Amino acid sequence: MFTLYKKEIFSFLNSLIGYIAVIVFLLINGLFLWVFPMGFNIIDFGYASLDNMFTLAPMVFLFLIPAITMRSFADEKRSGTIEMLLTKPLTDFQIIFSKYLASITLVLLALLPTLIYAVSVYLLGSPKGNLDMGGLWGSYIGLIFLASAFAAIGLFISSVTDNQIVAFMLSLIICGFLLMGFDIIAGLALFGKVDLFIISLGIQAHYTSMSRGVIDTRDVLYFLSIIAIFLMMTKTALESRKWENTVSVKKKA
Repeated sequence: MFTLYKKEIFSFLNSLIGYIAVIVFLLINGLFLWVFPMGFNIIDFGYASLDNMFTLAPMVFLFLIPAITMRSFADEKRSGTIEMLLTKPLTDFQIIFSKYLASITLVLLALLPTLIYAVSVYLLGSPKGNLDMGGLWGSYIGLIFLASAFAAIGLFISSVTDNQIVAFMLSLIICGFLLMGFDIIAGLALFGKVDLFIISLGIQAHYTSMSRGVIDTRDVLYFLSIIAIFLMMTKTALESRKWENTVSVKKKA
């Protein structure tokens, strides 16, 4: 299992697309938070806070994480190595979890340099250190949960297609809907008193709640449920692939 995990990490690091995805993530954050005037600019914001970064990051993750997960299974299927992978002395869950952990590790590596922003804001505060640390760490935890949910979705999509571009686009659409779709639906004012319930079905409400610095078990359970559902769906997709291969072999025999 650890061997497969390392293979996934090195495969990404040896890929030009991998480096481009991480560099673009850091570049967009850096430009919007420190260079471009107004909008998300931390200096123009006037407060010792990284709230703007945590508002922007989920939107950037919509592109970064599908770019990381799109090749997880799709590339294996395209190259024909998926059959070899499924015959290794590993359970389906071990295969899935190895790829999933590798995706999360890569997201964490992309997030790591943003700690420089936290140090910068801490030093720029007046007085120095005037930074809500509870809100900061709550936001980072919320962002990691959000990234973990996106990664589980991307992994599932990659398991049902052999085209990386299709995997990227479908992951982007589904993650985007879960992030913003329910808020948009609730904003149509067609559902009356159930608007708040509809909003609570989306990721944004739970991510925003965590960003306040209070880790509510309901928010944690929400993210864990999404992760579990999509990882189980990935397992079902792999089992279906195994069954199709078995039937194909029997027909040839």
